[in-house]
Amino acid sequence: MQERIFLSSPHMSDEGFEKQYVQEAFDTNWIAPLGENVNQFEKELAAKVGCEAAAALSSGTAAIHLALKAAGVGEGDVVFCPTLTFSATANPIIYQNAIPVFIDSDYETWNMSPKALEEAFVKYPNVKAVIVVHLYGLSADMEKIVTLCKKHNVALIEDAAESLGTYYRGQHTGTFGDYGIFSFNGNKIITTSGGGMLVSNNEEIIAKARFWATQSRDQARHYQHSELGYNYRMSNVVAGIGRGQLKVLDKRVEKKNYIFEFYKRELGDLKGIEFMPSNEWNTPNYWLSSLTLNGNIRPLDIMQALEKENIESRPVWKPMHMQPYFEKYDFIGEDVAENLFRDGICLPSDTKMTESDLERVIKIIRELWGL
Repeated sequence: MQERIFLSSPHMSDEGFEKQYVQEAFDTNWIAPLGENVNQFEKELAAKVGCEAAAALSSGTAAIHLALKAAGVGEGDVVFCPTLTFSATANPIIYQNAIPVFIDSDYETWNMSPKALEEAFVKYPNVKAVIVVHLYGLSADMEKIVTLCKKHNVALIEDAAESLGTYYRGQHTGTFGDYGIFSFNGNKIITTSGGGMLVSNNEEIIAKARFWATQSRDQARHYQHSELGYNYRMSNVVAGIGRGQLKVLDKRVEKKNYIFEFYKRELGDLKGIEFMPSNEWNTPNYWLSSLTLNGNIRPLDIMQALEKENIESRPVWKPMHMQPYFEKYDFIGEDVAENLFRDGICLPSDTKMTESDLERVIKIIRELWGL
């Protein structure tokens, strides 16, 4: 069996930046809970994306949860959420005892459809918040979505878990809404093994999020808690990994782009293949190179052929309104997300892939077309 090719696995820097910061944590005995790595990672990430403040947390999911809490979302409130996403986007809505309403995608971006969002505002004029996702590193059409949210005076949360390093009209995704979230899970473009970040231009909100994330411990000599708290803070060791990874983010984006362009060049002539969309206002990080198939060859055919050769690939996310847990909630739109799920596949996009790894993938796929 040949060496495994992963979909997207952790990729530490060649320079060993991560080890340096982690070693500092050990040398100073600041292992947990907080320390200089946490403080600096927050500052460095905020500076990188152009935000005023950031809170380093245990996961992107925790960041979404605290963003919803900061937005005042509570029991019975309606929150609009894209249907084409991972469940981590929708789960925190339930944590707050709120009601998700799922919004369809469009083919132009694969992300939340502004048209469907507008329809949702008509049906649910008292909506409390909107979560938008930048899927696979593709930016949603933020100009239209921001305009709609401002018109209806609704808080906007950007789930940029998959899009760190992606730009919309020259501005980092995750910085258009009232709150932005990033994920550093093991498969993301940079990783801390597990972790996330909540960003905002409102420093007061970020300070409050840090308070909630540290069990809402009041400033008192004894242990006192006037609010419900959470154990959501990132550890100083994990933050050290993040600081090192942040130094190579641009290199990782460059390699992800190379992989996408390689696939597009080598597979673009195959009948029935259409690659994820590109728009003149979007500079994607191409976290995962994805495509749709509308011919006789189906996504499962490619996945199984790659699997036989020890190569990992994945379907496109199954829409939330089709999930057993979430199917009872309302859905606004048509069938775009369902079609993308039915026809879509994510090809291996690991930044450690060599030229020969890419050629292995291409060869297996082209053989399915008899080439």
